[in-house]
Amino acid sequence: MPNFEFYRFRFHFRAMDAVHFPAGKSANVVRGSFGILLRDTVPGPEYARLFEPGAGLGRVPSGLQDWPRPFLFRAAHLDGVTVQPRREFYFDLHVFDLRAPVLAPFRSVFARVAREGLGPGRGRAELEGVELVDLSDKANAIEDEPAEPLQADLETDSAPVSRVQLRFQSPTELKSAGVVTSRPEFGVLFARLRDRISTLRGLYGAGPLELDFRAMGERAASVRLRHCELRWERVVRKSGRTGQVHPIGGFTGKAEYEGDLGEFLPWLRAARWVGVGRQTVWGKGDVRVVE
Repeated sequence: MPNFEFYRFRFHFRAMDAVHFPAGKSANVVRGSFGILLRDTVPGPEYARLFEPGAGLGRVPSGLQDWPRPFLFRAAHLDGVTVQPRREFYFDLHVFDLRAPVLAPFRSVFARVAREGLGPGRGRAELEGVELVDLSDKANAIEDEPAEPLQADLETDSAPVSRVQLRFQSPTELKSAGVVTSRPEFGVLFARLRDRISTLRGLYGAGPLELDFRAMGERAASVRLRHCELRWERVVRKSGRTGQVHPIGGFTGKAEYEGDLGEFLPWLRAARWVGVGRQTVWGKGDVRVVE
């Protein structure tokens, strides 16, 4: 039975100062602070494993120029929020690298990130604890490395499915033939999702999936985009290291698809955990199936 394994952590903090998360940039605030302090907090090999994956390893899949980073952030609920002193806040972290240690490097870095300050005003906070969250959103406090990863089942649904509605929860950018698409046609959406899950599993998990990807892609292309209501979110970020400005926006909204969707539904559910499209490490491409 094909599946995808990963860890889902929730980091809880208590603000010491006012901590501000600009609209559309909450995950960028977290990711930026994490990247700056990671190199100074963990040993060199650990930094390379998390932030420069693939460097010097020589195990690059065909056609893959850059390895995807083995984690992503989920912090959209903090967009535009200012957390007042003594109030609590949290964000989620999904980790795809199954090699130990999984939790320790993130815990040590985020404890330091919180002490040194987050957001434009560098508001300080304290790391209060970490929870392991399951696929049903049940959370349990955790102190040590988790024993077993979560498993997202990719097995085809037994019941026929002819219509699916998706909600693009966070800005999503999809590319086809090197060009950003304006509509989430199903063939393009599934191709990007299939490639991402397969790549993450092949690089960091149980290994490549033994599937006929070309045939799946041809079947996906026959699924029709029946209706969509999208809004383009225009957000930019400025690199603290280079000073360059980069767009981190994309479309949000919903789309409805029609066709033979049974084999694709488990993959679409997995999109919530892995993200799809560009810049997923910043929380982009959070796609949810409207059940």
